[in-house]
Amino acid sequence: MQIPKMDPAGIRYLTIHCAATPEGRVHRADEITRWDVDRFGQPSYHHVIELSGIAVRTLDDDQRGAHTGGHNTGNIGICYVGGMDAAMKKPKDTRTGAQKQALLRLIGEYRARFPDIVVRGHNEWPGVTKACPSFSVRAMLKAEGIGEPAPGGLKAKT
Repeated sequence: MQIPKMDPAGIRYLTIHCAATPEGRVHRADEITRWDVDRFGQPSYHHVIELSGIAVRTLDDDQRGAHTGGHNTGNIGICYVGGMDAAMKKPKDTRTGAQKQALLRLIGEYRARFPDIVVRGHNEWPGVTKACPSFSVRAMLKAEGIGEPAPGGLKAKT
């Protein structure tokens, strides 16, 4: 499978997603990736965070994902397993404590490499009407004291 490349120096965004799976149901990263390959012809996300908090890398940073229509170049995608209530009727923040910790760790790692990276939820992109990731990324960042980066260019630390 040929996955499109992108220049990691051009990474400007980190988008948080949910897999839209039922609360508490175990799905592994390889399963999520297989669904994406079947639907989009390639893995969608750079990382999938399983219920246990294990963050599985599914794309390298120099590979373009298929997670935010029209905005995948320069955009890292992180997906957590869950995002729907157990009955699959309503979006719900189903992240486990371990998933929350893993997500914050990944955000921290990308912020260390790309200090000006913009972190947002899938639902914060223009024209997106989905609830994904089923929680407010902006509120999470504020609560964690992460906030938005200072303006001034988006360059990777070497």
